[in-house]
Amino acid sequence: MSKVRKQTWRFDHPIYLAATGTAVGPLEARGPLSGNFDKAYNSLNCGEKDWIEAERALMRRAISYCLAKAGKQEGDMDLFLAGDLTDQTVTSNFIAKENRVPFIGMFGACSTSMETLAAGAQLVDSGYADNVLCAVSSHNATAERQFRNPTEYGGPLNLTQTFTVTGAGAAIVTKERGKVRVCEATIGRVIDWGIGDPNNLGSAMAPAAADTIWTHFQDTGRVPDDYDLIVTGDLSSVGTPILKELLIEKGLDISNVHQDCGLMIYSSDQPVGAGGSGCACSAVVTYGYLYKRLAEGSLKRVLVVATGALLNKATPKQKDTIPCIAHGVVLETAKEGDQ
Repeated sequence: MSKVRKQTWRFDHPIYLAATGTAVGPLEARGPLSGNFDKAYNSLNCGEKDWIEAERALMRRAISYCLAKAGKQEGDMDLFLAGDLTDQTVTSNFIAKENRVPFIGMFGACSTSMETLAAGAQLVDSGYADNVLCAVSSHNATAERQFRNPTEYGGPLNLTQTFTVTGAGAAIVTKERGKVRVCEATIGRVIDWGIGDPNNLGSAMAPAAADTIWTHFQDTGRVPDDYDLIVTGDLSSVGTPILKELLIEKGLDISNVHQDCGLMIYSSDQPVGAGGSGCACSAVVTYGYLYKRLAEGSLKRVLVVATGALLNKATPKQKDTIPCIAHGVVLETAKEGDQ
């Protein structure tokens, strides 16, 4: 691995996604990206007795599809990097108990998808692992009751409030040649804009996304048109315009190539407030829709910047502000002669 200026890693060896797997809930399955996911459940229970078990089923199913498509088994994995939003990443912990792969639990809130992918690529590139399994999950009913209100309350969504995506995404990182290459990662800094409202996470996370995107372009010397697409994790309809304005103030206009996963996964007529959020938001869009487009070559180079609000359920009660972070990973269509 080579460090590019301050915060960007460039992998010295060709690093690939051997395969990906995704599982989503019913609302996500009816959204604009329907047909891009491996498994769609028709109820939030996912066939389980409670929400906690339902989220484990999502991650378990995403991993099983990922392994099957790669022609690998759990025993072929050197490391399992995973995270989620439930207290002490309990979903990932229980899945790690089942698969018995050496485990590193990771938490970057909704940025965990790209945090695990960046770390997995670095470990493979450096020779410490040959195959790394990365996975994240979130469930609307488990996350909303932690960070906002129990879904049983049935209260109306705040106009700035995002809606936690029910789903899970998994990917295998390896040096074995695949259709999609992991080329670079830009590791974000924690940015706190002084916002303490858990119902306004798009505004809170936008400055972190802007900081990471700006740093990525400063480190690499590229311009937005070098990318077919720049996607952010879950800034929603509230945070997206803030991101663009912050970057324009710095002389960087990404408007022509930017989309937000939280706006891609749901349609405007679905009851999701300002858009999607959660660990699974960027994961299922990236490992489902974007992976397919990259593998077929309709997209050639994509920068995925997953955003995370680093609060817990006590943070709002203590009147604390919300520190946020964003991690970016560059994915490209694999080319003949990559080396």
